[in-house]
Amino acid sequence: MMEVDKKKTRTDEAWVRLYARFETDCLLPADAEHASATHRRLYLKWGSVSAAVIAGIVCFAAWWAVPEQGGDSRSLLTEENREKPTLVKTLEDGSVVYLVQESTLKYPEHFAEDKREVNLQGEAFFDVAKKPEQAFTIETARVRVEVLGTAFNVRSNEGVPFSLSVKRGKVKVLLKQEEQTVFVEAGETVILQGGSLLVSETENPELFDRYTSNIRFKDERLEDVLRAINKESAGWQIEASSPTLGKRRLTVDFSNNSPESVAELICWTFDLKCTRQGNRLILSER
Repeated sequence: MMEVDKKKTRTDEAWVRLYARFETDCLLPADAEHASATHRRLYLKWGSVSAAVIAGIVCFAAWWAVPEQGGDSRSLLTEENREKPTLVKTLEDGSVVYLVQESTLKYPEHFAEDKREVNLQGEAFFDVAKKPEQAFTIETARVRVEVLGTAFNVRSNEGVPFSLSVKRGKVKVLLKQEEQTVFVEAGETVILQGGSLLVSETENPELFDRYTSNIRFKDERLEDVLRAINKESAGWQIEASSPTLGKRRLTVDFSNNSPESVAELICWTFDLKCTRQGNRLILSER
């Protein structure tokens, strides 16, 4: 059993960072002295990234203009990242979005039954949940990308040729005006060049790593935080002992340290205990 050591110095420093973060993110209540310990901010170091674990990833730099179809007037929620750490957001369907600095994501609180569409300004890295009956469609000015749950990178910055690299699975890419369609498989990259889509072998298979090496969660459920962490852990898996505990929320940064340290500091934040069971770290109430 691993118990968290509460040191006064670390507590004071953590609370200073907490209020700075909450003031920036507009998360402080009217009476800040009574802010819940549930949202204590941590600065953690998270272990090295495993490039082979990522499932259903989209990295995309540009505005994804999702056209209105059939009069769908679903209101969109907005996430903005103005800081260097990648902001991690879990969507309703379980897809995880890694939003880089100076980027904005717009998405519906509830997806339509037959489709999942999002808007992005800037650059992001998507871990798309596999749902064959509910395609994940990405619209750009010239290209449409359809995802069912694969791993790939997309770039479409202004002034930079569109490109997409697939890590696992297969992706359908449509050049809309020219009506050219290509299917890009694992280990391949497609580039928009000279008005057409050209497919070739991916030169840098580790291009996804930078999106998950320094990440931040803002007011996210513990169960979603742990799900994202576990995707990048080659060995240890961290679990909440109950659904109620998993629903507690926190704001936290992780940057290149071990899952054991992550579990320890989450325990310290919520006043929990951590028990080892094989390769699992179980977080539970004291």
